[in-house]
Amino acid sequence: MNETASEIAGGRTFLGIEAGSTRIKAVLTDSSYRVIATASAVRENKFENGYWTYDISDIFSGLKECYLALKKSVKEKTGETIRKLAGIGVSGMMHGYIATDDDGNLLVPFRTWRNTVTGAEADELTLLFGVNIPQRWSIAHLYRAIRLKEEHIRRIKHIYTLSGYIHSRLTGKNILGIGDASGMFPVGESDYDKTMTEKFNRILEKENLPYRLEDILPIVALAGQPAGYLSHEGSVLLDSEGDLEAGIPFCPPEGDAGTGMVATNSVRPETGNVSAGTSVFAMIVLKEKMKNLLREIDIVSTPDGKPCAMVHCNNCTTDINAYAGIFLSFAKAAGIKTDLGGIFSLLFRLADEGKPDCSGLCSVGYHSGEHITGITRGVPIFAGNPEIQPDVRDFIRSLLYSAVATLRIGMQLLKEKEKINVTRLLGHGGYFREKGVGQKILASALRTSVAVTETASEGGAYGMALLAAFMAEKDTGLSDFLDGKVFRNVPVSVTEPDETCAEGFDRYAEKYELLLRAERVIQAQD
Repeated sequence: MNETASEIAGGRTFLGIEAGSTRIKAVLTDSSYRVIATASAVRENKFENGYWTYDISDIFSGLKECYLALKKSVKEKTGETIRKLAGIGVSGMMHGYIATDDDGNLLVPFRTWRNTVTGAEADELTLLFGVNIPQRWSIAHLYRAIRLKEEHIRRIKHIYTLSGYIHSRLTGKNILGIGDASGMFPVGESDYDKTMTEKFNRILEKENLPYRLEDILPIVALAGQPAGYLSHEGSVLLDSEGDLEAGIPFCPPEGDAGTGMVATNSVRPETGNVSAGTSVFAMIVLKEKMKNLLREIDIVSTPDGKPCAMVHCNNCTTDINAYAGIFLSFAKAAGIKTDLGGIFSLLFRLADEGKPDCSGLCSVGYHSGEHITGITRGVPIFAGNPEIQPDVRDFIRSLLYSAVATLRIGMQLLKEKEKINVTRLLGHGGYFREKGVGQKILASALRTSVAVTETASEGGAYGMALLAAFMAEKDTGLSDFLDGKVFRNVPVSVTEPDETCAEGFDRYAEKYELLLRAERVIQAQD
């Protein structure tokens, strides 16, 4: 039996699972934090009845499909069947609103972070608390439901983020990591802010609701703290074949922002990372509190409780994914044998050959609203240049530029208003799938170095596996654990800004701002 097979048989491996907006992914690592196997299942969020939502049955069928694919891959590679694990961690898209009754039943369909319908409520809560409350946050969704006097509000027993809800179904525990909790309601160093909690409780009292806020929010936990064990019911939810044993320890569930910070070793003050997938966000760990209240910038937390400035944009690769699907359909119609992975690789390579300013082509790939630019309902817009013959390389490059153009606007705000100027960002997520392409564009757009590790494509599921390992082996702080044990010998690829590309992006950004005016005109006509 080789070393990896021995670790699987002995239950010394760590499992990280992340439920994102377009897929569910699992990563299994060994006790040295090397990836043994990965698997994924495609599950899409949908726009239904005025809300972006994600069917809960799809989530759990996806979890089962993803886990069984991982289990099969491990069996094929090592000959061993996963029965025991040293630790499990669950991550999910941050924010949003899942409300359940006494029996754990959903009271309304899951309302995801993509919804931009809580503007008035977010504004009121920002004024009440004196800190920025974005539309995505769970508390804004709860307040909207209360203000609209929705039928379900009197029956609420718990509210969750996606990771917290999945965790509760697998363990029976209503616990949430502080990073994810900080996207539900403002936190301090280790718990929800008590002054703000009391202010919201007065709203609940005024509405004569039968609970206080602390009764329905999850318990907050820091990275490294225990957060329950896999129940028998939970083991069946993951492994329908019945091989996975109950009793496996869980670390606190976290949001995709926190797992991205861990996966890129960006949890120390003055470090930063960019996660680029369906959404794109930059996380800058702060040395000291921000001086200004910026409505475009969230203040959240690292998994170990440090304050962090979050530049969050709802739209990133959705438009790229949509066009990739069109190209795949064309390839199939033309009898060309390929798959979506091959299409993505080709498109990214073609984009790298495009003109620095995309020959005047420009796109705003808004499929949902965007708070940084004040758009409540997104409409994809593409503009060409009648004087130049369109070229597929410029076309794809314009989509890659568009994916990070709003992030650039938010980062410029941090630089101008707070004098925060990060010299290097760690990147991870699908945008960096093709080596060097997205990395060079982002570095040039932000005029800062962008580094990518070998594990960047594994994303938040890998970060979650590391958090499970940290809980099991904790003998130091999280940043020291990552520096000293996980990333000590991991190669890092660093890309510096390319001045020609940066100048081209500047010209592109001017057209992008003009297209945003068109977005606002469309919005005004709704």
